[in-house]
Amino acid sequence: MTPQHNQLLAALPNTDFERLQPHLTLVSLPLGTALYESGVALQHGYFPVDSIVSLLYVMADGASAEIAVVGRDGVVGVSLFMGGETTPSRAVVQSAGHAYRLEAKRLKAEFKRAGALQPLLLRYTQALLTQMAQTAVCNRLHSLDQQLCRWLLLSLDRLASNELVMTQELIADMLGVRREGVAEAAGKLQEAGLIQYSRCHIVVLDRAGVEARTCECYAVVKRESDRLLPQPMHQH
Repeated sequence: MTPQHNQLLAALPNTDFERLQPHLTLVSLPLGTALYESGVALQHGYFPVDSIVSLLYVMADGASAEIAVVGRDGVVGVSLFMGGETTPSRAVVQSAGHAYRLEAKRLKAEFKRAGALQPLLLRYTQALLTQMAQTAVCNRLHSLDQQLCRWLLLSLDRLASNELVMTQELIADMLGVRREGVAEAAGKLQEAGLIQYSRCHIVVLDRAGVEARTCECYAVVKRESDRLLPQPMHQH
């Protein structure tokens, strides 16, 4: 597992990467771990390599809904270099794996240096804003079945595998729905032969079939990500 498994780090010229490399620490991200909480000053940025992190908004009553997913395409901790320091969202590991951690002050210094990392991070932030906006529209206008398909496809694009290991409860939290709704929607996809689904394990058997069932939201997010961001070395 190298830093180059993250698309942003892989896109850096050698000189910029070599300046950062000594400060990058490989860390394990177990399922359900919170990388930061709402309103708390961020201490680190995280560049996922084989994990997915969910950005969630949590309401006063504890209800939550996902606003974006971050994987090997990006970085967790955008508010650090955008100048905000904190954010009202929380970041939770949605799919266990690893990330390269970078101290907040290093990330800020590298951004201010205005080298190759700065435009990469700004383009990534634009792609993330598109994902957040599309998620808001999707959650308001589209069926749970369509939302689940969108969510599965966005997650798969950020992993080098067709399998997701996660609890029904976590999926329900992400989509802001009850667990029964997730079980029902996943059951429909399984009956159609598109996925294999057990309590904590989803295997996508027919990606094209899942794409056919999702709404336009997935394509909008993917198109914008492909336009703005460097593509992974190993397409799956």
